[in-house]
Amino acid sequence: MYSSQASALPHRVIGLISGTSVDGIDAALVEITGTELDLKVELLAGKTYPYPADLRERILAVCAGEAISMLELADMDDAIALAFAQAAQNIQIGYQPANLIGSHGQTVYHRPPKEAGVGKTTLGYTLQLGRGEMIAYLTGITTVSNFRVADIAVGGHGAPLVPRVDAFLLSHPHESRCIQNLGGIGNLAYIPARTDDWLSQIRGWDTGPSNSLLDLAVERLTSGTKTYDEDGQWAASGTPCYPLVKKWLTHEYFHLSPPKSTGRELFGVAYLNQCFQDAEPYQLSPADMLATLTELTVASIVHSYRTFLPQMPQRVFLCGGGSRNLYLKQRLQLALETVPVLTTDEAGVSADFKEAIAFAVLAYWRQLGIPGNLPTATGAPHEVLLGEVHQG
Repeated sequence: MYSSQASALPHRVIGLISGTSVDGIDAALVEITGTELDLKVELLAGKTYPYPADLRERILAVCAGEAISMLELADMDDAIALAFAQAAQNIQIGYQPANLIGSHGQTVYHRPPKEAGVGKTTLGYTLQLGRGEMIAYLTGITTVSNFRVADIAVGGHGAPLVPRVDAFLLSHPHESRCIQNLGGIGNLAYIPARTDDWLSQIRGWDTGPSNSLLDLAVERLTSGTKTYDEDGQWAASGTPCYPLVKKWLTHEYFHLSPPKSTGRELFGVAYLNQCFQDAEPYQLSPADMLATLTELTVASIVHSYRTFLPQMPQRVFLCGGGSRNLYLKQRLQLALETVPVLTTDEAGVSADFKEAIAFAVLAYWRQLGIPGNLPTATGAPHEVLLGEVHQG
């Protein structure tokens, strides 16, 4: 178990993650002290390192279901690990070296657990490429990776994994909050005010598509010349088609009770193709289509809050790439009416690098012997240590 004396000393840790948007590798160099309630994290440096174009294309193809050989899979695993190792080395330039890396890797497949008869469940399956042993070998730094499998092994979803970190970095003594990540897939952590039994009341799940459909649509509408809609400006010039949003919201995922998780397997290229097919009778302009897809993200989040939360939060804090989409933020604020919509920057945690920071903390907790999952978010029956340790 952990030593309070060891946790009182600053630990310099690197957190690495590439999310479902496959934008690139988010790297955060942080100093961590404390353990849980006294946890303190200082962001020393944060940067996103884009993938080489050919590697990004290969990742997206695999995420879309393209078949590859085992040799190609191994080569991709190594190429991603090399890119992660280079990000870890570059983020340290000008700073004292880190003594630990927490690497989430790149998710290329995720299958939630499912019912397999009375009292039985088929375990979920998840695959993150960018093997930790190679990162440790290339950097010489002890690396914790493969965080999701321990939670899945006991029957959980392996996602979302950051609510426990959010709880100790972003909770408030008198205010209930939702921390809403807007990555390729949206996910939330509902954190009640810190009262007697607050930890057991935290909830978390994937809300549905966020940037994944928007980015794919932009690439499709521009024949690949653009990969995203900066600040949501293009979508802001359009008009949402509400009958389409209403139709898309009938998808069974939005009505599943938490805990639940999803990915590009459900909300990827095939789903987007269906969205475009559904939109044909409405003769939408490209801007209208992007506005309508944005409205789906907003509507799925608000539906999730109103249907599954014990109560509406007093504030919502956004993070992830979608938190910079001003149109999306404005639409969400309008839909949530009197609930203020802010970013985690305004609560003292970088909105751009919060996920990378979270995996630095999870690696730190792994070294101290502190469980990283939150059963009320992942659906696991109990807490477990997360991550496999590879010595540098």
